[in-house]
Amino acid sequence: MSSVDAYPFAQEFITDSQGKIHKVILNIADYQKLLEAIEDEGLYRAMNEARHETPLSLEDALTELEQP
Repeated sequence: MSSVDAYPFAQEFITDSQGKIHKVILNIADYQKLLEAIEDEGLYRAMNEARHETPLSLEDALTELEQP
């Protein structure tokens, strides 16, 4: 059985006949906050990966974008 304490943003739970949680219902504001946190984490990881790369000039960057 899953602990409801593991889902602090959940408003409601959808469970099976044994009480095992299969789905949670969130309010839209909490859902949007979670999406923003995921996007922020993705941006952080991308910036961290690129931190040792040499920056391109604007002209070189535009040329790169135009290539298929």
